[in-house]
Amino acid sequence: MFFDIGAGEMIGLAILGLILVGPERLPKLASDAARLIRKIQQFSQTATHELRENLGPGFEDLQPSDLNPKNFIKKQLAQVLDEENEPSRPIPKIDPDVL
Repeated sequence: MFFDIGAGEMIGLAILGLILVGPERLPKLASDAARLIRKIQQFSQTATHELRENLGPGFEDLQPSDLNPKNFIKKQLAQVLDEENEPSRPIPKIDPDVL
């Protein structure tokens, strides 16, 4: 499930919510939480789309996980090693502004 929470934990959280919030306010709280999650998802999708647009060509396949420095370096090293294994292709020049 979501956040590695099982059915037993979900039932426990629902009962805890009923006790803390009360049965009359729980549906409104749940709908507000769902609305907040939707807004966060829209915000992250918009930010990712704008980031891809602003970075320009060559970054169309950019994923948010690629922004992790470890993943970025692994991806770049893999590309360089693949290019070294294929000597028939010319080595592209690296734009210093991209670095």
